Amino acid sequence: MDTQTRHALKQDNFVEATTSGIDWLQSHRANVIKIGAVVLVAVALIVTGAVVYNSRSEQSQVAFGKAMDIYSTPLRQPGQPALPNDPSYASAAERAKAANPLFVQVADQYGWLKAGANAEYFAGLTYLDLSQTASAEKELQKASGSHDKGLAALAKMALAGLYSQTGRDSQAVDLYNQVIKSPTVTVPASSAKLQLAQLYENTNPIEAKKIYAELKDKDKTTAAGQIAAQKLAGK
Repeated sequence: MDTQTRHALKQDNFVEATTSGIDWLQSHRANVIKIGAVVLVAVALIVTGAVVYNSRSEQSQVAFGKAMDIYSTPLRQPGQPALPNDPSYASAAERAKAANPLFVQVADQYGWLKAGANAEYFAGLTYLDLSQTASAEKELQKASGSHDKGLAALAKMALAGLYSQTGRDSQAVDLYNQVIKSPTVTVPASSAKLQLAQLYENTNPIEAKKIYAELKDKDKTTAAGQIAAQKLAGK
């Protein structure tokens, strides 16, 4: 077969394929238009969703930052007067009273975002500062279920402390053991063990000494290990 013939055959095949494609499009025109419209709508929704998410995320971070600015404001020494251009608070309760509504608002509006989850935890802490244990428990329980394992561990520790203070030792022990079994960067197992041992001091002193001894031997370079050594030495 010569070159000219092969070239003619290729052109015929191309024309035939193109014609078949056009015929198919014409016969399925309605479906093609529908599919195209669906694809365009899906793309538009994805783009819109991304824009809205980024905008809401930025808003939540700004709002959370404002609350944290208040919560990190220094406390004045007893008898120290407030200075006009130097924000400060006379007590932790006074500071918490100012920060709490902002944390609660961020948690309510942006609970599905990271800043909102963080706000739930700090709302719980500020409620504790205000001695509002029921509200503190509610917020800390929410934060303890966060997908952020580090945040969840912090919330569990705070919640366990609340349970211990309100006579619910068994619930506190359960939370401490949860953190011990699944330690995080924010709460190492040694920190949870130390808190558990301190809880056991009055209710189960034998178990408390056992945990202190374990910390002293296995975590001697950590703050928890050093505190455990001091406990065993009776200091």
